[in-house]
Amino acid sequence: MKTIPSTLLLAACFTSALTSAVALPAHAAKPAQAASRAGLKVDFQKFTLPNGLDVIFHIDRSDPVVAVNLTAHVGSSREKAGRTGFAHLFEHLLFLESENLGKGGLDKMSARIGGSGANGSTSQDRTNYLQTVPKDALEKMIWAEADKLGWFINTVTDPVLAKEKQVVKNEKRQGVDNAPYGHTRYVINKALYPADHPYNWQVIGSLDDLQNATLDDVKEFFRLWYVPNNVTLVLAGDFDPVQARKWVEKYFSEIKRGDPMKPMAKRPGVVEQTVKLAHEDNFAKLPELTMAWPTVEDLHADAYALEVLAEYLSQTKRAPFYKVLVEDGKLAPNVQIGNQSSELAGQFMLRIRAFEGKPLDEVAGAVDKAFAKFEQEGISQRDLNRIKAGLETRFYNSVSSVLGKSALLAEYNYLTGNPGYVVESVRKTLAVTPADVRRVYDTYIKGKPYVATSFVPKGKLALALSGSAKADVVEEKVVQGAEKTVDASGNAEYTKTASSFDRSKEPAYGAPAALKVPQVWDTRLANGMRVVGIENNEVPLVQFDIAIDGGLLLDKLDKVGVANLMARMMTQGTATKTPQELEEAIQQLGATINVSARVEDVRISVTTLARNYRATLDLVREILLQPRWDEKEFALIKQSVLSQIRQQEADPNALASSNFAKLVYGKDDIRSRNILGTAETVNAITIDDLKGYYRANLTPSNARMHVIGALPKAAVARSLAELGREWKARPVALPPASSAAVPAPAKVYFVDVPDAKQSVIQVGYRALAVTDPDYYPATVMNYILGGGGFASRLTQQLREGKGYTYGINSNFSGSKSAGPFVIASGVRTNVTLESTQLVKQILQDYAPTYTAADLETTKNFLIKSNARAFETSTAKLGMLDNISKYGWRADYIKDREQTVKAMTLPQVQALSQKYLDPSKMVWLVVGDAKTQLPRMKELGFNTPVLIEK
Repeated sequence: MKTIPSTLLLAACFTSALTSAVALPAHAAKPAQAASRAGLKVDFQKFTLPNGLDVIFHIDRSDPVVAVNLTAHVGSSREKAGRTGFAHLFEHLLFLESENLGKGGLDKMSARIGGSGANGSTSQDRTNYLQTVPKDALEKMIWAEADKLGWFINTVTDPVLAKEKQVVKNEKRQGVDNAPYGHTRYVINKALYPADHPYNWQVIGSLDDLQNATLDDVKEFFRLWYVPNNVTLVLAGDFDPVQARKWVEKYFSEIKRGDPMKPMAKRPGVVEQTVKLAHEDNFAKLPELTMAWPTVEDLHADAYALEVLAEYLSQTKRAPFYKVLVEDGKLAPNVQIGNQSSELAGQFMLRIRAFEGKPLDEVAGAVDKAFAKFEQEGISQRDLNRIKAGLETRFYNSVSSVLGKSALLAEYNYLTGNPGYVVESVRKTLAVTPADVRRVYDTYIKGKPYVATSFVPKGKLALALSGSAKADVVEEKVVQGAEKTVDASGNAEYTKTASSFDRSKEPAYGAPAALKVPQVWDTRLANGMRVVGIENNEVPLVQFDIAIDGGLLLDKLDKVGVANLMARMMTQGTATKTPQELEEAIQQLGATINVSARVEDVRISVTTLARNYRATLDLVREILLQPRWDEKEFALIKQSVLSQIRQQEADPNALASSNFAKLVYGKDDIRSRNILGTAETVNAITIDDLKGYYRANLTPSNARMHVIGALPKAAVARSLAELGREWKARPVALPPASSAAVPAPAKVYFVDVPDAKQSVIQVGYRALAVTDPDYYPATVMNYILGGGGFASRLTQQLREGKGYTYGINSNFSGSKSAGPFVIASGVRTNVTLESTQLVKQILQDYAPTYTAADLETTKNFLIKSNARAFETSTAKLGMLDNISKYGWRADYIKDREQTVKAMTLPQVQALSQKYLDPSKMVWLVVGDAKTQLPRMKELGFNTPVLIEK
């Protein structure tokens, strides 16, 4: 992924997804109800240019924005063995420069036009490039996307390639080499697919292949696959289709068609006899068993029933695997199963991260028992209906943004040539019967050979499956100075690609996109709870949450973890419903109800179909007012939390976050604590502690409710009358808001993760509250430093300039109390010192070198991006949360817009000098102490302090 990926394809998957760099196929998110009844489709227009470019339009007038999605039908499966990772490499390269956009390419333009941040993703079968922009910038985006396809490859030079290789290798280190269980899929795919199968290697490629790629190799790959007849362009949003077609034809038509594209043959994986492989994982604290069976490709008739099978086996309390492994065997906190279908083949995957010290032979024996239980019981029609019930809700979630709709249309187009194939997928899903589910189990799983991997902690090989061979995992050695210094700042020399018109002139903006602030309604219940909402009829859903202030803040220091455990117990049954009965009641409505504890609140979050809102609300009221406090569930959840805490002890990112919080808040501040607690505090917690927290703190007196959806205020207010009467108010003493202490002199702290392939760095201090007059101006000031993605200096210098990192950012975070300013990144281990030195230098130089052009870029982005500020339900809920928590006006975004417009260069420079002093910051490094700790003394902040884990 070009950046840490967000939801790029569909908002929900039909089955649980195992951790993977591979993007999920489109039909993994299918609607539940009959397409004809609910209109579960996305309207579109499609035409094809003479050069073969497929163009798809979808009109959505709800917000003044347009999603632009360019999808190339090329992923890692189109690569050659020994030259892997090229498709993903181009996902990166295509953002950097083109002949007419110049250095900085699409990223630089995105900042100017208020885009959502150009992004992309690569799967085994396709690469996409997409972002959402204000409607007035649509012609600019079409121009830029055409330049990417037809006027790009000449700008790739050896230095550019060398630098981007470093970035991609850093991404691999971050997501694979430095992550617990990161090599699992590599090991499985090597065993599941023959060496000449295009799914044998990983999307990101290997470090050696990336390093060995030549400029000629890269250019050959581009010219073969990145051609109009292998690409789909989707525009989804508020635009004039007649004008947009003229622009598409103008900018894309003269790009030459490539060679004819030959379809690749469907080819399943091959496992002739069961393969067992084991690996001692440097970052794992718990043993993990993964099992994989070869199945069928995407859109195959059996794929739909396999998805149902996967969900049924593991996803509920009555699921066979939950009953046998979690409830009865107490071997693991959960079981993840998914059928993952790609264009050429599929695999049915089961993953169990067992509790500490559990032999995986015992886990595998329980797997056999769970399958036997399914063979005996099968799946009932009621269970099948329950599974299908959630699909309509998931579908509407997936199309609630123009970006989601663009991805859906593009995916089905490259797979079938028909963007509207979603209707056929709906039909096939709804046609699945219990007999189908049993048949695919018998065909692909029962008694069939599989690949099993045992990833166990270092020194715990005895926990692996008996008879396992050593997995062939290539681990990079940390060698100081192994990577050459790269400099991609020079301009490439080339003959410009011809065009029938002057493409160097960027198109003008269209008519300004007016900011649409949603109309907010406001009311109070009889018990005093404030309810704010927005009526939104784009999709027939209702999403709401109830935020009950407190959360971790109301935990006691000697029993941290009570709020978290209490929140998790809230959905484990009610006074009148067993845990299983409550779960089924929610799922039969196609709804989701989650309760979670956060630092400052406990939050009940709900999504449901509008027509099922009242029934869902009745369940929420029951959960809130009549908790069950089931002792059996408490024991299971407690063990699950202890397992989660144990996992975090070896995860470099988790270690960085927890230690940074302790350093900036101090050990006596509850905010410094992990909301999960520690093994000691969790073991000390009883169910009476949870009941006490519930009785003392869950009251409407400190609660706020936010509602988004296809219901008017009057209907919502009527539905809440009963809750307003039954949920009684009582005062709760919340801790007063706290401000930051005077920052201490800078010091370097180090947490040792032996043989870490990256160093996780967090730099900062406790800074500002959201309510501080300087807070929002400081976030504006931070945009060019590290808040602006690829427009920021930290990214430009550490990633784009030096290739030290895959990603780096900075931000202020706070609430009514002061929160931290933090710069965070993962850098390759052998440049840990150099990375921190560069960060220090950027901070020191920021105020004197901040320019009028920097301020103009900041203003352009922050003002123009307001056009898409409230497009999604998540954004609207965030807006309502700010209104209810801080007492802001409903149009507070307009106040912020005025703040941005009024910012001056001296003001930004003064804020920089005040809040970006590197000599008053905590410098935390989580990495390999034996090679990097001694070097950190050179940063200039005295002797580094080694923190004992």
